[in-house]
Amino acid sequence: MKVVFVVIGKTDAAYFAAAIEEYKNRLIHYIPFEMTVIPDIKNVRNLSEEQQKEKEGELILKALQPGDQLVLLDERGKEFSSMQFATYIEKKMHTVARRLVFVVGGPYGFSEAIYKAAAEKISLSKMTFSHQMIRMIFVEQLYRAMTILKGEPYHHE
Repeated sequence: MKVVFVVIGKTDAAYFAAAIEEYKNRLIHYIPFEMTVIPDIKNVRNLSEEQQKEKEGELILKALQPGDQLVLLDERGKEFSSMQFATYIEKKMHTVARRLVFVVGGPYGFSEAIYKAAAEKISLSKMTFSHQMIRMIFVEQLYRAMTILKGEPYHHE
């Protein structure tokens, strides 16, 4: 199984980009991992929130491949502790044949088409974080999950 992390727009803050890169480099020793950046939608001032979500949704759907299992990072999704997330990833490693695709939506969330295409939703917190920050938090938690599964000392209870 390969984990694919799809995000809208590049990571602008250098300190987040550096942290994301650090965890991506660590992750590749544990699991095939790829981060796909979908370019920001142009001329968003001329679009309603709904139109922007639709355009982003079309681009997200284009990034998917047949057989992908789509998981949305969504504030209304299921929450996990780090240990529970590790167990979740372990189960997915046994049940997802090709690609497990996690997606962070744009500033207004996801279109209905994306919600319909998704297998499930998970939430990283009840708190709201910037999209830049969520990227870093997600790759760190995925790395943490892998170290938990390998019994390595990175995570402490």
